[in-house]
Amino acid sequence: MPAKVVNAVWQAARSGAFPAGHACPACTGRMAEVPADGKRLFIDVCARCQFVWFDAGEEAGMPTLPRTLSWEETIPPEARQRLAVLEVDRIRAAAEAGSGADGSPDAWWQWVPGLLGLPIEEGAEACRRRPWATWSLAAIIMAVGLVSQDNLSSVIARYGLVPAQAARLGGMTFVSSFFLHGGVAHLLGNLYFLLVFGDNVEDWLGWKRFLLLIMGASALGALVHIFADPNSTIPCIGASGGISGVLAFYALKFPKVRLKMLFRYLVLLRWLSISARTAFFVWIAIQMFGAWAQVSGFSNVSALAHLGGAGAGFACWLLYRDA
Repeated sequence: MPAKVVNAVWQAARSGAFPAGHACPACTGRMAEVPADGKRLFIDVCARCQFVWFDAGEEAGMPTLPRTLSWEETIPPEARQRLAVLEVDRIRAAAEAGSGADGSPDAWWQWVPGLLGLPIEEGAEACRRRPWATWSLAAIIMAVGLVSQDNLSSVIARYGLVPAQAARLGGMTFVSSFFLHGGVAHLLGNLYFLLVFGDNVEDWLGWKRFLLLIMGASALGALVHIFADPNSTIPCIGASGGISGVLAFYALKFPKVRLKMLFRYLVLLRWLSISARTAFFVWIAIQMFGAWAQVSGFSNVSALAHLGGAGAGFACWLLYRDA
């Protein structure tokens, strides 16, 4: 209510120029009927105790101050919408930065891959259907890995991909080498990446295109490995080339999904959250260094196969990113 209206009503009640009417409920003195809007609205005011009486509907008829616009209402609708989107992004980023007070994940089991140096997926969209191809492929890889452990060296020598003998067994080693792994750590690491990231890629591509991506990435990775040293007689094994294609497609198709990594320094542990796109570019840089180490003879890990597989994943993303 404007101050000048309040002052005018009070001065009128004290002036004695208006007739006394009803008794004041507070002090029993007579209240003056004074004009509140200068025209038709009269209210009862007690000059003795400052009590004001409103009959039904009178308060709503009192003059009011014009409503002050909030700062949000003073800006254009487009700007308000943009601010709302930014606020939603801020809230999402804060949530994705970590569920725990220290950024740690919610589930206790996620500490296990974290302590092993593996990334933890957070904020990915739920799959619309069960990733049967991913699960089936992982089961086959696991079964082959378990069966081959008792006589691993001879199995690798016979069914691994040897660049100098790439056509042996009718080229079957391009396929068989995909299912072989050099040990439990190698096997479980590849299975982890396949299961964590493969389900979303399969969900987007469908199981047929997903398997084509895996096969194409594995084949291209093998060809790049052979091209780097075609005279090598060291067998190349592992599903890493095919899975690298899955990782590349995942990072490019779902770049804003957050990945958590647990960093350790002496006894200090700290969770770091980065986007899938950022993690992918860091991974590419590591693989490029690994490729240099590989061709220089300092490493027996085929980073070139990883890069070849990632190239196939990139090509698949170009083809099906809007499918």
